Amino acid sequence: QVRLVESGGGLVQAGGSLRLSCAASGSILSIPTMAWYRQAPGKQRELVASITLSSTTMYAESAKGRFAISRDNAKNTVYLQMNSLKPEDTGVYYCHFRRTIVDYWGQGTQVTVSS
Repeated sequence: QVRLVESGGGLVQAGGSLRLSCAASGSILSIPTMAWYRQAPGKQRELVASITLSSTTMYAESAKGRFAISRDNAKNTVYLQMNSLKPEDTGVYYCHFRRTIVDYWGQGTQVTVSS
């Protein structure tokens, strides 16, 4: 079973940048799509970005032009580069993948953007 561990969150001022990492305990070569979600206080978890094995990416409208998702299959790691951060980007960011009908999540990493 592949386990996910996120890191890289923290407190940053608006306009700043953070790079999140999601390290998998096993190979991600068998995982077609990996994604980053976030959950803001009092809100539902929402998809931020996803990436396929062929590196096709998809972004939420709020992330387009500011965030970049990437994956390093050799290191079993997925990244989320976040630039021009806004206070509304605040939340817990989770790494995710689905295998058959089972969803796998990491424990999350907190991102707080101050105005």
